[in-house]
Amino acid sequence: MKYVVMIFRGADRVRTEADERGLGRLRQLERELAKSGELISSEGLRPPTEGRIVQIRDGQQVVTDGPFGAAKEHLAGYFMVDATDDRALAIAGQISAAVGDRVELRATVI
Repeated sequence: MKYVVMIFRGADRVRTEADERGLGRLRQLERELAKSGELISSEGLRPPTEGRIVQIRDGQQVVTDGPFGAAKEHLAGYFMVDATDDRALAIAGQISAAVGDRVELRATVI
């Protein structure tokens, strides 16, 4: 089954040396999961201030530049893996340990 592990970051959090070490651990985990065949994809995301909302209104595309709302945190990145439920939980735990914060694990539908 495919799972997405979503990594969140506080909107006002400043990058620290601990974050850099965590990023190194995430890159190592990414290599390990790729080698085992469990990694589908993983990416870090640019901040919401660099994002855009795209929608169709009355048949016309409307694009709105970020930031969007006053969120306390934002999606900072993700890992998509193909694993059993227990293994996906273990991977999510490794990612949580690397980033030093909670992550969200969700199975995919399609």
